Parts: sequence; structure tokens; C-alpha cells
Amino acid sequence: MSDHRYDPDDPYGLRLSGGDDPGLRFLKPYRHIGELSEPELMKLRRHPFEVAQAVLDRYSKLGPAALAAEPGDVERLKWVGMYPQKQGGDAFMMRVKVPGGVLTAAQAREIGVAAEAYGEGPLDHALFGNRYVDITTRQTVQLHWLRLADIPRIWQRFAAVGLTSVQACGDCARNVTSCPVSGVDRHELVDSLSVAKAVSDFFTGNRGYANLPRKFKISISGCAEDCSRVEINDIGLWPARRGDLVGFNVLAGGGLSDGERMASDLDVFIEADQAVELCRGIAQVFGELGNREHRGMARMRYLVQELGPEGFRAELARRVDLDLATAGEELTTGFRRDHVGVHPQRQDGVSYVGCVVPVGRMNGAELIEAARLADTYGDGTVRFGVDQNFILSGISNDRVPALLEEPLLQRYSPNAGPFTRGVVACTGNEFCRYAITETKERGVRLAQALDARLAEAGASERLTRTPLRIHLSGCSASCAQPQIADIGLRGAVAKRPSAFEEGYDLGLGGALGPEAGFIDWVEGAVPARKLGDVIFEAAMAYDAEAREDESFASWARRTPISEHRARIAGGSQ
Repeated sequence: MSDHRYDPDDPYGLRLSGGDDPGLRFLKPYRHIGELSEPELMKLRRHPFEVAQAVLDRYSKLGPAALAAEPGDVERLKWVGMYPQKQGGDAFMMRVKVPGGVLTAAQAREIGVAAEAYGEGPLDHALFGNRYVDITTRQTVQLHWLRLADIPRIWQRFAAVGLTSVQACGDCARNVTSCPVSGVDRHELVDSLSVAKAVSDFFTGNRGYANLPRKFKISISGCAEDCSRVEINDIGLWPARRGDLVGFNVLAGGGLSDGERMASDLDVFIEADQAVELCRGIAQVFGELGNREHRGMARMRYLVQELGPEGFRAELARRVDLDLATAGEELTTGFRRDHVGVHPQRQDGVSYVGCVVPVGRMNGAELIEAARLADTYGDGTVRFGVDQNFILSGISNDRVPALLEEPLLQRYSPNAGPFTRGVVACTGNEFCRYAITETKERGVRLAQALDARLAEAGASERLTRTPLRIHLSGCSASCAQPQIADIGLRGAVAKRPSAFEEGYDLGLGGALGPEAGFIDWVEGAVPARKLGDVIFEAAMAYDAEAREDESFASWARRTPISEHRARIAGGSQ
């Protein structure tokens, strides 16, 4: 099989030879039903990786007009982790890959420095200030307001500490997610971080697997609580036992956006050292058989649905150098929403501390400070979860009190209220050209106001001991994963008698794990200004009506939608 792996001296794959490499496994032609879509033609005209050299040689010197003049290159930028911001001109977003969500302190510091040095916007934000970074639901980091002239220097500095933005976007394998506390969690069953890094290394910079029909998402869970959300990924590996071996059972075809779907069990068990070949083979199935004619039907979940789990397994068996064993005993028993708080590690005498970053946004100087704390108190790593929070690990128990007194942890507290702890938001219409509504500031202010109201109302421990997860997506693309939230919000336009305003479709009761199920969309286009009252009424109803130890998701699902709608109507008066 191909031995193309991430080379820090060639982080953008510029030295790779392309389709004539005999080691590449795409040996069959793509399946064509009709005319290829325009994005597919763009990828065939020139390999997307080649835009990296164009950025270095031309666009960084000539500016965005030269970029726009070259057909397809704005789209190809995604393969090196960049998007033009909606503001236009010389303003770009860059997404940095963080396999498994784990950064060294040096890497975290370098991202923070890049935000401070190159990410200054034209105005200070009322809530977030300037020069900030966004932690995403795939454990990556996004920088904003970057100029093309600065990209070569940023890439150079990132490569020096082992960071890359290549394939953080585009029709390729995206950042591989895993348990953020892999290696330190006392409940871990199999090491997921090393597997995630190996899978990421194989795909990053590998030209043969960089032209897939659509984005391709992989999640690897090594614990029993599915904290990396494998059920909504194109490939999901979670722990299983087969005889004396502990490895992974394989799921495929999960996803959100329009047409959400839980991943299917392929009835396959693999050992950890087989994960790269398994993921490579699934990518080949997707690359050869996925839909390249209709962009809206190109995600892998539609291929799994078309072939069925047994048919997909059969196609996979033809393409891997593995004898596919049948599935083992599933070891996943729960769904962990976050790692917030102070938790003992598997190593004696040390703990990790999960810190709440509401909606995932902090400024560059704060990330630099997190890196300093990681070196000063911990094991020198900064870890990101899919909940958009960060974790500091390897902290001696006798030093935990001092860490908790640090100013950064006063701002990003391990003891946040239930709504602030659980709020997640996509980029929103501040930067994204597809979003209908603003999400980041609204999410923070909404969560903080709700926590204050709970305190005033004297809410019970039921409401304060676990997060109530509000996920805000500015459009239907589901980057904030609203379908698996307790309370999901999807950007919409609300109509008033004489005007239009920002609103949200509102859903209740999403969860993964033993209670797996997507939310029920209860009401459409609730005006944004009414969300606080509506959600507060839902929270208080849950507190009053839920059975002992019943989750919000369970209560929401067994309550008739008519009752939810009546409550929304009352709360939005």
C-alpha cells in the first residue's frame, strides 16, 4: 500500500508524484452515472494540492485579485485549510488540524502567536475583542482575518512545530477526532490518540486520497463513553473485545447536515494496528463508488445507505489487505458530553482539568497563556474536545488549587453554569457566507443569561449538576451539531408583521450513546429575541416533570410535541 505520510519538511505534499505512483490504491475508475459536477471537474483540471505552491509563489505576492482570476483556485484553497471570509478582499480564515485534539504547548503557543501577529480584524468585537481563535467541534482551531501575504510565514512557523492546515477543509479526510484525554483517562480501554495520529499521518498530504466525492470524517473512540461522537462520522471506531483482544468495532455512514443519519455497524472488528488499512480501504470504496454527479448526494452516508451495511462490507473486503473479522463485544456503554472539571488520571497523584470556553472562542494571548500553564503545571499538552473546550493534563494534585486560581481559569472556569458549560456554536454569519444568523455572541449571552435566571429561580441540583447543551448552527449545514443537542437551534428567518428578523428552528432531545437519537424539530423560526424565555420555560418544565435521574433528552422525547409547542407559544409572548 502507499507509504505517503505527512512530511514536516513538505507539509503540503508538493513533492508527491500524483496518479502515476504505482503504490496508490485507486486502481479502478470512478463510477459515473451522468455528467460530473462542476466541483469534480475543477478537481480533475488540476490537483487541489497544487494551490499551495501558487499561494507561495504568486498569490501571497500579487494578492486576492490574482487568486480570483485563476479559475478554481479559490475552491482549491480548501485543501490547504483556507476559506475567503464573507467580508471579501484580503481576509481569509485558516483551519489548523489537531489530530485527536492534542497539541504540545509549543504548538498551542504558535497558534496563539499567529492569531496575535496576523489575525487582527478591523474592529474590536464588543464581547470577544480581537485576534481570536475558534476551537471547533472537530478539535481543530480556526484563525480569522489573515492576509494572503502572511500565509507563507504562518505555514513556515507552523511546520517548524509540526502543525499543518493541509486537508483541514476540502473533499478529503478531515481532522481525525478521538478522546481528548486519551493516554491519561483512567477509563480508557484502548489507546485512541496514537491510532488517530497514524490515520491522520496516512491521509495528510496523500494525493491519492485527496480527491474524494465530499468531505470525509473519521472519529476514533478508545473509552466506553463515546466522547468523540463516532456515531455521526463517516468512519467511527469504538472499543470492542473479541476473545482476548481489545480493539475496535467499525461503524460507517454517519452524518448530520440535511439528511442526518446514525452510522451503520459493518460487523467488522479490527486491532489497533489495522486501523490505517481499514480507513484507507473505506476511503477507496467511497472514492470509487461515491456520487460525483450530484453534490447534494455525495456524502458517504448516502453510499452506505445505497449499498446497505452488508453490501458496503463486501466492497470493503475486496479493497483491503485484511481478513475482516466479525464484530466483537461492544464496550461502549455511555455518552460523555464533556470533560469539564477536575478529574483523576490513570497515573497516581495527578489530575486533568477541563476548562469551559463558551462557544469555543478565545483570543490568541489566552491560548499562549494556556500553553504556559500546560508547561508550568502539567505535562506540556493543551487538549481540545469536540465540545469546544480545552483540557490541561498531568497536573500534580498538590498543584491543582494553584492552577484553579490562575486568571485564565477564572475566565474559562471548570465550574461554569449548566448552560454556559454546554453551549456550542458554529462560526455564524460573522464570517461564514452560508450562515443566516449570528451565533457566537448570541450563544454566550444566551447561556449566561439562562444561568443567571436559574440561579434566581433557585433551580434544583437536577438542573445544575450536568450541562444543558444548546447547540447553535447558523444554517442547515450543522457545523455545531444541533441534531445531537439537548436543545438544537438552526438559523432561520422569522417574520414579523412588518419586517423580518433573525430566528432559529428549535429542536429538543438529541443524544448519542444508549439514548441515541436526533432531536425532534419542535418549532420553526422562533425569533432570536425570544429564545431566552422559551428555553428557560423548557428547562423549568424538565425540572418539574422529569423522573428520577431522567436525562433532558429522555424527558423531551416522551413529552408530546404539542406540549412543547404550547410551552413555546407561551414563552414567546
